[in-house]
Amino acid sequence: MTNLTASYAVFGNPVEHSKSPDIHQQFAEQTQQAMCYEKKLVPVDAFDSAAQSFFDDGGLGLNITVPFKLAAYHFAAQLTERAKTAGAVNTLIKRDGIIIGDNTDGCGLLRDIRDNLQWPLAQQNILILGAGGAVRGILAPLLAANPQSITIANRSLKKAQTLVEQFQPLADTGSLSCLDYTELNDKYKLIINGTSASLAGQLPAVNSLIYHQAYCYDMMYSKSTTTFLHQAKTSGAQATADGLGMLVEQAAESFYQWRELRPTTKSVIASIRDAM
Repeated sequence: MTNLTASYAVFGNPVEHSKSPDIHQQFAEQTQQAMCYEKKLVPVDAFDSAAQSFFDDGGLGLNITVPFKLAAYHFAAQLTERAKTAGAVNTLIKRDGIIIGDNTDGCGLLRDIRDNLQWPLAQQNILILGAGGAVRGILAPLLAANPQSITIANRSLKKAQTLVEQFQPLADTGSLSCLDYTELNDKYKLIINGTSASLAGQLPAVNSLIYHQAYCYDMMYSKSTTTFLHQAKTSGAQATADGLGMLVEQAAESFYQWRELRPTTKSVIASIRDAM
């Protein structure tokens, strides 16, 4: 590493597919920042040593992807409130010699849905499919957007109930609940797929009627339409979008935390989409 160029990276396993270097290169060019950004394949049992070496060698920030978000949570010396709430870290920041853990996933999703897509959130009935780590990261920002209700649906109702209990203090009375997949109806205005089913080309086991006239968002993204979004379109969804915008928006928030400059994102989203 060089002392003249600020050094950043994304840690993951696998990591070859990561779009983060392309995204941050465009952010750096936009804002005229001298920085390098690499992707690093880290052995699954070596996160702490790899992160410590990176920062000891002068690195200033890391993005964290699968499977290291929990490891990064424990590695950080300090945690932001949104990292504490999410229970996971996707961004590490070296500030005044201290490694701070943050989670930018939720605000990335919110900015994509609210600002880029301009879909309605306030006073809407929102359905989230899945109850894993990805959903943990987006719940607090969505609750802060003042929806009418948020329903978490999952194959394991117990897992969804655990999330509801944990996030209930952030919700208005009765506005956060959970259901089994088989209990869903068509009352939802916004449906967010937070499951990993799209990665395997599969569908959440829900009745396709729920998609009718809803705005449907898949947190996964791909070159072609995801299976979830294809089902939503053919079932009469009002609009659909995948998670590429979320990816770029959460990266923009990481960049802001590192450089105290906020890049514009729409041209970057379009550029990454075109390159896929």
